[in-house]
Amino acid sequence: MMNYKGMEKIACPLPAWKLEADQDSWREIARDCAQAGGRLVALWGSSAGGKFFVHAALAFAEGMLIAACPAEDSFPGLEDLFPHASRMQRAIFDLCGVMARGGDRRPWLDHGKWEGFPLGSQPLLEPFSPESDYPFVTVEGEGVHEIAVGPVHAGIIEPGHFRFQVVGEKVLRLEERLGYKHKGIEKAFEGLSLAEGNAIAGRISGDSTVAFSWAYAMAAESVCGLGISARASLLRGIFLERERIANHLGDLGALGNDAGFSFGLAQFSTLKEEMLRTNKALFGHRYLMDRIVPGGVSCDIDDSGREMLREEAGKLRRKVRDLKEIYMDHTGLQDRFMTTGRVGLALAARLGLAGLAGRASGICRDLRADHPAPPYEGLPFSPVCERGGDVAARVLVRFGEIESSFDLFLAMLEKMQPGEILAEMPMASGFGAGWVEGFRGEVFLAVEAEAGILRRVHAHDPSWQNWPVLEHAVIGNIVPDFPLINKSFNLSYSGHDL
Repeated sequence: MMNYKGMEKIACPLPAWKLEADQDSWREIARDCAQAGGRLVALWGSSAGGKFFVHAALAFAEGMLIAACPAEDSFPGLEDLFPHASRMQRAIFDLCGVMARGGDRRPWLDHGKWEGFPLGSQPLLEPFSPESDYPFVTVEGEGVHEIAVGPVHAGIIEPGHFRFQVVGEKVLRLEERLGYKHKGIEKAFEGLSLAEGNAIAGRISGDSTVAFSWAYAMAAESVCGLGISARASLLRGIFLERERIANHLGDLGALGNDAGFSFGLAQFSTLKEEMLRTNKALFGHRYLMDRIVPGGVSCDIDDSGREMLREEAGKLRRKVRDLKEIYMDHTGLQDRFMTTGRVGLALAARLGLAGLAGRASGICRDLRADHPAPPYEGLPFSPVCERGGDVAARVLVRFGEIESSFDLFLAMLEKMQPGEILAEMPMASGFGAGWVEGFRGEVFLAVEAEAGILRRVHAHDPSWQNWPVLEHAVIGNIVPDFPLINKSFNLSYSGHDL
């Protein structure tokens, strides 16, 4: 049972607490979490009162505990407990100048271009090595050769570098190098009001604008101790489920295309486009950007709009079911999907695989079921889980989640009653947290504010957990299958690099 001295409840719809501990206790709390089957959600640094603190957002069965510890120049690393902590620790040093003790000390976000620590006050003692000197791990042996892919790719996609060690076409090892999309998002929050920060949050990762906006709004509202109306909560849920459906439709089409089935891309792209046009017609934005704001939502829906959503859901659901039958019966697709990019349950649990990809490997975690806050409380919902851990399983989870998301947002439509949709945000000081199950997995956001002005905002995309797992998923597969495996995870560069 999670029970530590000094725990304080955070005014958040989800069960969340915070505490401050010394470095030894902080490390012990993290160990307790790992031993209890919990997980590290996020790791970041911030300054307050002239002191630097490192924060760990830890998910226990009872909820989230955000533990902070002072760290003047270093802090105890957590990568032995949570392997995905390594890159977060490297990012903390790049941004703040405070190093984790032990583990990988290579730069992560800084590609040798920065002149200091953007979120820290310590001087840069010596410049990082230039990009060309980054020490990639290599594999040696007869017939082993290296393939470098990116960061510039042959298509309109975000930049990331992938270094393959292969024999023939078989992949022995993959190492990623990310950070090319770093835009200074966390620095850009500083000095804005709680209300103004929402515009940046919604633009962290365009395909998850609803999830990040909701997490930010939840965090800002928890700073103020502000609740929102039932109608606003239901509208937020409808927006989030529509974002989930639209992304899954796009992914299913792209996965078909990567397996040589362009018919799937055409059909699913058409269905996604229909949803986006309905979003524009009813809510004013194709991707629902800026529809969720601190205090509630910025748009409403009338009875005719609700009926339009019901009709659309019925039509799209029938088409998706027909396409699922085609995908399941298509020998060529299944040959490419099955056993490709497999991540078994044991490996997924050890590496902290999160969200959709985790559920495809048998990790049946979903905030909507584990900690159902409004508007999910009282709605029948069970996470969609598979155990295959391969591309085929990740495809099945997407089909299943489209069905459940239709059920959820239709149920939310039925529960809607007249009411206000937006409450005024007061000026406040304090710490707040937001935690939302986006289409990839759990999106987390922490806010520190003084008199309504943002001092520190940390945003976390589940891609931080899942990018390292992709390196394992591709081992033993052939190089031409990498685009398919990569797409089956569909991880965010922008949400990760910030």
